[in-house]
Amino acid sequence: MCEVVGQLPVEFPMPLFVVMHIASYERNRLPEILNRAGPLRAHHAKDGAKIRPGEIYVAAPDHHLLLDDGRMAVKRGPKENRFRPSIDALFRSAAYVYGSRAIGVVLSGRLDDGTSGLWTIKRLGGVTIVQRPDDARFDSMPTRALEEVDVDHCLPAAEISALLVQLAARNEPKEAKVDSTLRKRLETELAIAVEGGAFQKGIMRMGELTPFTCPECHGALVKLKENKMTRYRCHTGHGYSDSALLEGVMESTGEMLWQVMRSREEAVMLVEHMGRHIQEEGDTARADAFFKKARELERRSRSLHESVQKHESLSADNVGVERRRAT
Repeated sequence: MCEVVGQLPVEFPMPLFVVMHIASYERNRLPEILNRAGPLRAHHAKDGAKIRPGEIYVAAPDHHLLLDDGRMAVKRGPKENRFRPSIDALFRSAAYVYGSRAIGVVLSGRLDDGTSGLWTIKRLGGVTIVQRPDDARFDSMPTRALEEVDVDHCLPAAEISALLVQLAARNEPKEAKVDSTLRKRLETELAIAVEGGAFQKGIMRMGELTPFTCPECHGALVKLKENKMTRYRCHTGHGYSDSALLEGVMESTGEMLWQVMRSREEAVMLVEHMGRHIQEEGDTARADAFFKKARELERRSRSLHESVQKHESLSADNVGVERRRAT
């Protein structure tokens, strides 16, 4: 990001909006870093603030950054791909409000965040830019974007700023024709990012009901199709790519396995405790029955412990790595 921002001229005529995934409890120092990197002023986006050209607006931790016709909306709607802020939500809002004037840039990162939103920008006539994967520290995000979206430009980070300067001086291109179904769904998803209420807003009627449940809230999931991509939304509003859903399901499974193992070991301790109490009361035969049962439960727990230790954290990233290594 610094490589891109640092080479932009002080008279750059467009605003820039930046989403970076940072834990909600950590201070986001990205504005300070970007202020040192180049001549443009960077600061955290504020809800309702007017958008000014030549400034960099950074999404605050745990808040979506959305664009709303000349102003910013900073909201705590449902997470998407298990994060807030969401890159995809920002891209969708830019595409919806600015159409062909929107420019989406996907840089280094893990998983496939940004791919769906970049597709929306492309679909509504905007310009799509992706950092070349072999130039990225983490190539998953650029790679998935290139696989799923007919990207306009793919180049090293060092060349993106010059391209942005060229694009800022272009004649405004023609607007793309968008079918009413896509526009309606886009409006709905942006409203969900602002305030939630996906069920009330009709999200369950906008896709195919699936047998899967949301790892975040265990709500029902509907499947949404975007060209070759598959996404999911639950009835409370959480959104997932297929890769993010897989990662979330596997993480939730791991947590449940640990809980079951904890319950088993707690049962062993409790049965042993009861046996010792009975033994102290002088009923040795009955106490032995409790100790025998405790050993039996402990043997069962060992096999469960092995399952917990072998549990994998899966996503499209590491499954893909295994596939490439196999070939």
